[in-house]
Amino acid sequence: MNIKIVNLSRSFRVNGTQVRVLDNINFDVRENEFVTFIGPSGCGKSTILNILAGFISPDSGFIYLNGKRVSNLATIAAYMVQKDLLLPWRTVLGNALLGPEIRGDDMSIARREAEELLSNFGLQDFINSYPHELSGGMRQRVALARTLLFKRPLLLLDEPFGALDAMTRFVMQNLLLRVHKKYRKTVILVTHDIDEALLLSDRIFVLSARPARVKSVYEIKRATREREVKENLKEKIFSELKEEIGTVFRNGEV
Repeated sequence: MNIKIVNLSRSFRVNGTQVRVLDNINFDVRENEFVTFIGPSGCGKSTILNILAGFISPDSGFIYLNGKRVSNLATIAAYMVQKDLLLPWRTVLGNALLGPEIRGDDMSIARREAEELLSNFGLQDFINSYPHELSGGMRQRVALARTLLFKRPLLLLDEPFGALDAMTRFVMQNLLLRVHKKYRKTVILVTHDIDEALLLSDRIFVLSARPARVKSVYEIKRATREREVKENLKEKIFSELKEEIGTVFRNGEV
């Protein structure tokens, strides 16, 4: 699966004024790649994901999937946002099974798959618990499991760990790395955290201030994707790239 975005633009009407948010955005995503968008607050990062997911349409520009022009990527994408959006009347298992239910899957098979995945996420003792009984990190693990059980090859992640404390975020980053490796998903992540982008990504797209354009692209080369976040933190290239990207922000280049 290869994705190519060409000259994507989008404006919104705000208080009677037309505000241009995206200005001829161009990028590509390779199969099984983990790419991240970072940029100033309000620059249009989430707007890109909403267009790809089919929630809104671009004013202009094109989306290509495996060389074929499409209107959006809704048929191949599962979307996870910062808020877990768990259904409060459903148990952990019930929330995780939302995708299979919508698709009309064999629920006996889906239940076994969900229980195995929740166990792998350390939630085996909580499958009959309700969202209000869980910590924030546990709720996000349920949300990630639900996203995976939609069984789409593309994951769109809109700051999924942004509301978590530092330690829980660290745990979730490691979990996401393991998910990416095991399930061979293509991932597009939006974050405001340079460290998170560096630790998780194959490539980073740095966006300008609104109207957003792709200012810089960084390819993250590492010997292995199997190391945990704490191992990646030791790599010198990470500190060098963090300083370079940080300089772009400090100099007002974005």
